[in-house]
Amino acid sequence: MRSRRTRRFLVACAVLGVLFGCSQGATSDTSSRVTTAEQEAVTLTLLAHDSFTPTEGIFDDFTALTGITVRVVRGGDAGALVTKAVVTSGNPEGDVLWGVDNTLLSRALEADVFSPYVTVHRGDIDADAVALSPEGHVTPVDSGDVCINYDKQWFEERRITPPLTLQALTSSTYRNLLVVSSPLTSSPGLAFMLATVAEFGDEWSQWWATMRENGVLIVDSWNDAYYGHFTASSDGDRPIVVSYATSPPAEVIFADPRPSEAPTAVAALTCFRQYEFVGILRGTKYESAARQLVDFLVSRRFQEDLPLTQFVWPINRTAKVPQEFLDYSLRPENPLSIDPATIARRRAEWLDTFTEVVLR
Repeated sequence: MRSRRTRRFLVACAVLGVLFGCSQGATSDTSSRVTTAEQEAVTLTLLAHDSFTPTEGIFDDFTALTGITVRVVRGGDAGALVTKAVVTSGNPEGDVLWGVDNTLLSRALEADVFSPYVTVHRGDIDADAVALSPEGHVTPVDSGDVCINYDKQWFEERRITPPLTLQALTSSTYRNLLVVSSPLTSSPGLAFMLATVAEFGDEWSQWWATMRENGVLIVDSWNDAYYGHFTASSDGDRPIVVSYATSPPAEVIFADPRPSEAPTAVAALTCFRQYEFVGILRGTKYESAARQLVDFLVSRRFQEDLPLTQFVWPINRTAKVPQEFLDYSLRPENPLSIDPATIARRRAEWLDTFTEVVLR
């Protein structure tokens, strides 16, 4: 006969099954973990970048089912977040880290930042993303594309054709018009630098040398670029910015009143595919609780919250994407990319070259 504890767990699964994909075979193990968490009154610290902005109260269902409380601590851009995680590897400031991406992943893995875990939802995750961490050191959580965005009104008023390729940006027509977050401190900045490597090969640094002469502005963070200098989102004077393919729907959905079309557009041929991951930080005192949180973060319940709060694509293939997100989003068919092993081997070299060519 099942215990009263097990029956309570099955009822919870019936009500909140979308959180973890509960099954009878997993009942005994999961219910014991839940009880342990409740007895210890566990509070997990989830470290995340500043752009991690899920719906308020999103973790309430998770807490109701597991007894585990989640405290979110934001720590700047993903680049800064990973740097701190590397420095504190084995003695982490939190339990779980959200936001390391495929451009930074090798750095974190080399520093042994994460404790491996294969989520119960692995079968629902995009196979291309899973292949980036086949041993399960981290779990994919979302994807997006870093691309050139431009202010449509700015170009229409001046009757100037916007730049649709990376090569086009070197034209004097676009002198002093582009703002980019630094690849040294910003994950979209790093993704964009890698886009130029993927596009131009050995000639990528010459492209940047030309862009320096053409007045490209380099700033510390995506926030600085988009909300400090981009004409469509600030009082700045730069109508071209490196951002995301999903930035245009954000411009519509957050506007009051909502416009009939997005005020910004994306140059699809400039896009670099970016995957984000979540990982359990090696050294956490709450390993089993952290595993449950990872499962929740890739469950349908959480994944379906991502498009309209963080403007990224859910990695769980069973998650439904809101129509309004689909209406205004661009999903490039053939984004630029570089093999993660190549990024790992040459990232430091490329960053040194960028510093020498662009910043000095």
